[in-house]
Amino acid sequence: MTQTANKIGFIGAGRVATALASALQAGGYPVEAVYSRSGASAQRLASQLDGGAIAVCPEPQSVADLCDLVFITTPDDVISDTAATIRWNERHQVAHCSGALSIEVLEPVRRAGGKVGGFHPMRSFALPEADSLRGVTFALEGDGPLLETLKEMAASLGGDWVVVPSQDKTLYHISAVLASNYLVTLLKAATELWKGLDVPEPQARKALLSLMSGTLDSVESLGTSGSLTGPIARGDYDTIRRHLDRLETTSPTLRSAYRSLGLLTIPIAAEKGTLEGDTAARLRDLLTDGINAQETERQLAR
Repeated sequence: MTQTANKIGFIGAGRVATALASALQAGGYPVEAVYSRSGASAQRLASQLDGGAIAVCPEPQSVADLCDLVFITTPDDVISDTAATIRWNERHQVAHCSGALSIEVLEPVRRAGGKVGGFHPMRSFALPEADSLRGVTFALEGDGPLLETLKEMAASLGGDWVVVPSQDKTLYHISAVLASNYLVTLLKAATELWKGLDVPEPQARKALLSLMSGTLDSVESLGTSGSLTGPIARGDYDTIRRHLDRLETTSPTLRSAYRSLGLLTIPIAAEKGTLEGDTAARLRDLLTDGINAQETERQLAR
């Protein structure tokens, strides 16, 4: 079904723009123009959208001149400058796709009488795919009618949406970093430990990915506390102590992270009902001891 949205343009033709523009075009939203500092990237996106019929613009202003709804999909650090260099007017609706920034960076659009919004798909775009937005949650901000348009877009793309106030955008982004970026970091750290087992990294990664996949399936079915297993969920003090002892010589940096993650896990185990108060207190003391010692060292070094 063809949508009734205004003509849509993209300033920036990277992975987010490719996924979003492709999904919008497939959903009946009229993508009319694209600009990128890399002319080849803009041409490639235009070709993917409609066999090259999309206008490849020589400058950002041209996108604004042709379109009513403009998505700024540049890197975060140039969104503000991009918005400030374009002559906007009251007909314009402008949304950025940053997870870290609020819509305040689009203030030049507001001063010109336009409406501004944020439309961040909570998804990693390491492997962009045309249909990758189905099931994705979008974090939205927006002025009045534009916010309603963005809600409709998210729903039409097969996604969910949440409205995130500007003052809470940083908390939202921290959450995304923990769940996505640091998941990769944890996998890398876990894989490194297999070097001591004389197991090749690809084999270690395959084994751990299977474990992680099963855990995520459990979380989806049982929730966070219901899916927690392992030594903290069991209150296995001796096992955790042995882990800390081995990490002291194997990887002191990872030992510190292990302590911090363990402390965050104790309340989850308590919520599950498998960790009693006395055992939880013993585990907390075991995991906190080294952290307190490190803090004391830092204070003395000042």
